[in-house]
Amino acid sequence: RRNCRGNPNCLVGIGEHVWLGEIDENSFHNIDDPNCERRKKNAFVGLTNLGATCYVNTFLQMWFLNLELRQALYLCPSTCSEYVAGEGIPKDKDYEPQTICEHLQYLFALLQNSKRRYIDPSGFVKALGLDTGQQQDAQEFSKLFMSLLEDTLSKQKNPDVRNIVQKQFCGEYAYVTVCNQCGRESKLVSKFYELELNIQGHKQLTDCITEFLKEEKLEGDNRYFCETCQSKQNATRKIRLLSLPCTLNLQLMRFVFDRQTGHKKKLNTYIGFSELLDMEPFMEQKNGVYVYELSAVLIHRGVSAYSGHYIAHVKDPQTGEWYKFNDEDIEKMEGKKLQLGIEEDLAEPSKSQTRKPKCGKGTHCSRNAYMLVYRLQSREKSLTIEVPAFLQELVERDNCKFEEWCNEMAEMRKQSVARGKIKHEEVKELYKRLPAEAGSPYDFISLEWLQKWLDESTPPKPIDNTACLCSHGKLHPDKIPIMKRISEYVADFFYRRYGGGPRLNVKALCKDCVVERCRILRLKNQLNEDYKAVTNLLKITVKGSDGFWVGKASLRSWRQLALEQLNEQDEDTEHSNGKMNGNAQNKDESNEEKREEEEELNFNEDIVCPHGNLCISENERRVVSKEAWEKLKQYFPKAPEFPNNKECCSQCKILEREGEENEALHKMMASEQKTSLQNLFHDKCRPCLGSWPQETDELYIVSQFFVEEWRKFVRRPTRCSPVSSLGNSSLLCPHGGLMFTYASMTKEDSKHIALIWPSEWERIQKLFVVDHVIKITRTQTAGADPESALYASEPQLCPECREGLLCQQQRDLREYTQATVYIHKVVDNKKVMKDAAPELNVSSSEAEEEREENKPEGEQDPDFNQTNGGTKRQKTSHQSYVTYQKQGIRRSTRHRKVRGEKALLVSANQTLKELKIQIMHAFSVAPFDQNLSIDGKILSDDTATLGALGVIPESVILLKADEPIADYAAMDDVMQVCMPEEGFKGTGLLGH
Repeated sequence: RRNCRGNPNCLVGIGEHVWLGEIDENSFHNIDDPNCERRKKNAFVGLTNLGATCYVNTFLQMWFLNLELRQALYLCPSTCSEYVAGEGIPKDKDYEPQTICEHLQYLFALLQNSKRRYIDPSGFVKALGLDTGQQQDAQEFSKLFMSLLEDTLSKQKNPDVRNIVQKQFCGEYAYVTVCNQCGRESKLVSKFYELELNIQGHKQLTDCITEFLKEEKLEGDNRYFCETCQSKQNATRKIRLLSLPCTLNLQLMRFVFDRQTGHKKKLNTYIGFSELLDMEPFMEQKNGVYVYELSAVLIHRGVSAYSGHYIAHVKDPQTGEWYKFNDEDIEKMEGKKLQLGIEEDLAEPSKSQTRKPKCGKGTHCSRNAYMLVYRLQSREKSLTIEVPAFLQELVERDNCKFEEWCNEMAEMRKQSVARGKIKHEEVKELYKRLPAEAGSPYDFISLEWLQKWLDESTPPKPIDNTACLCSHGKLHPDKIPIMKRISEYVADFFYRRYGGGPRLNVKALCKDCVVERCRILRLKNQLNEDYKAVTNLLKITVKGSDGFWVGKASLRSWRQLALEQLNEQDEDTEHSNGKMNGNAQNKDESNEEKREEEEELNFNEDIVCPHGNLCISENERRVVSKEAWEKLKQYFPKAPEFPNNKECCSQCKILEREGEENEALHKMMASEQKTSLQNLFHDKCRPCLGSWPQETDELYIVSQFFVEEWRKFVRRPTRCSPVSSLGNSSLLCPHGGLMFTYASMTKEDSKHIALIWPSEWERIQKLFVVDHVIKITRTQTAGADPESALYASEPQLCPECREGLLCQQQRDLREYTQATVYIHKVVDNKKVMKDAAPELNVSSSEAEEEREENKPEGEQDPDFNQTNGGTKRQKTSHQSYVTYQKQGIRRSTRHRKVRGEKALLVSANQTLKELKIQIMHAFSVAPFDQNLSIDGKILSDDTATLGALGVIPESVILLKADEPIADYAAMDDVMQVCMPEEGFKGTGLLGH
């Protein structure tokens, strides 16, 4: 039965049913039977999957069942110094194989004689340097490992060991080219370790082999240069099989490169193959024995080339029986009809999937087999392989460790059962005495703790009742539903055994909290009636001075506020959400942040001014009768109270008058400054360095930021602070020199400065506090060409800081993060027009100014908020010559996008290859089809960073696609992989 949660006397359904009847011994522990990890009789040993190493495990099992390869590896001498010296291996030292051969022979020895159900191949995988979390190409792994093994064994003195890879897996074929003109035959002999067979368009294995050997015509541009004819001639070329190995590996090319998508894809088509394969029809010489028996089928489950699972069906060469090797799990393949290469897919089969064709006796069909292994048919008895003494000693040592582990687990299970039986009897006895009898002493204890006491899987901790206490240190009445009332006898036992506290006996229930709880319940029941009464009282017009001021917003929501407050008081004060009157805390930081954005006021606080008095706006409040106020006070006893004869805040009245006076003053000031500085207000009236005005030989310079801030104030004097000072320090370096040359001020740096007429400069000096005077003077000989004039600045240019500024600007352009660049796709060789290039616009539009003037006044440049006459410049660091970019200069970096252009977020340290991946997703163009250029420079080095290639923020990169792809959205099964494959780069497979 279920426990009555609200009833502290109900002790049913709290977990006691587990202990009251007869209990299975296995319930006393959570330790699996160690014998489940023991190898069964005549069974093979599995291999642990280390994450994504199933492809390695399938090949290891297949190579292990190649008896000739296993025997040859066992003959490899050990490099272990202790064993070579005849001392044996010290028991306190773990064996660490030094070479790949030693790793493999130790792994094979464990697979042969280990007592474990499965073993860990991490030593072997680590020696190869494989990434256990990344699934690799199984066929590539097979080729590379065979090459590595052959290279390693080539150093052995024993020819049976040195040549085992060639004897088992190496065959020969010849590329034969025949000239159609003279009939000359050219032959190039080559070795092979597997035949790579194309399966596209084929249904049978023999068809794939036939296509592999078919004749190819060399014509047109592909003609062959004949040594006899001494000219290019039409010819034929084909492959002739010269010799076959004992073990014939046939790679079915299921994983092919899709040029459209730029990724590998899997061909999930059925291929039929037989258990016996006669290769004589395919051989150049027909006088040999070329009948092969199927010995292994390697399978990839899954529809994608980038995911799935590898398993193997392998035949035991000693018994002829087939087994399915699936990492740790190995099962014998039994049944009336053997089905090799058939495994269910990991993904849901699509409706358009082809149906499996029917197969005759001795033949099989598979849509997942990617490698078929055939062994030359032989009447000789299979080899009996004995593990060398050195390896057997290591295996027995591992078996001893396994037995010790099994014994240790069995002992732990035994001890757990013994403890469980004692606990069983104890619980049965205590549960009988758990209920408190009427009139007898009792204790309250947490239901959660009782349930943990009855749950053997979680050993009980000391009793902790602090969560059930109220603010008075007693039992909170609302916590009764999660407490249980137990007898004093059992409570004494619990506290003696487990400790904890505080104890909550018969006197623990808090009377104060119960009284408060009752008050809240009465108010909740009374709330609807009081709401109707207050609504009716508000309709009565209050006369005289008996009324009270109440905020209109508070009146509209008082019932909701009261209900929320009562609900909060219902909970513990630490769970309060802060809406009631008083100093209650918020529930969490997120609520606190919301309050900062939009403060929720308590009742009647909406008419409290910042000084704590009655606000001056009568539109936000109204007078209610004394009767209505008394009813509201029942729910909001701490609400601010204002009788209707209460005077408004005198401080607010003074501030209001001062604000009106300031607004009028600001308007007058703005009007006077606008009239006095007409040329500064209108851009068209300002002088320009590019065409120096003839009427004067000197001009003054101010920061463009000052001009824009001043214009904001003049346009909106009531909303913006007045500009009291003119700060030119942002245009100067720490040494007091000018940061710009005359040439740069006419071009790229013109957006940072504003030119002032001398007459206007005199008025500026009267209106504002100027920290530094910057002047440009023209010197010209009478009658000389105007272009020969000389220009000098005061203060003079600081060459050192100017050079540092340019270097810093270049570094900033090369060290950006999360910057925008634009990719423009060129179609039909049409170049992008000049007006499509990005440009930096300096704008003083009102829309842009409105966005900026919403900043708090404290965030504006301090140079323009000085009200005193202090113009002393602070000491700056050597790098402060770049501060003008952050302080006084505002840039607009808006880019005019054109059709066929997309914006991408990039960083300076990302490679061109990574950018091409982004472009592939944006434009559906594979990386190898992308031709990128910037300012006429071709971008071709995929490993170079964007910063090194000269790609800066706001750059426009031209993209020309060799083959635009339209159906990119349909590539569902390859979108899992975005980055190009690394393959086995950096592993031990490529080390040789």
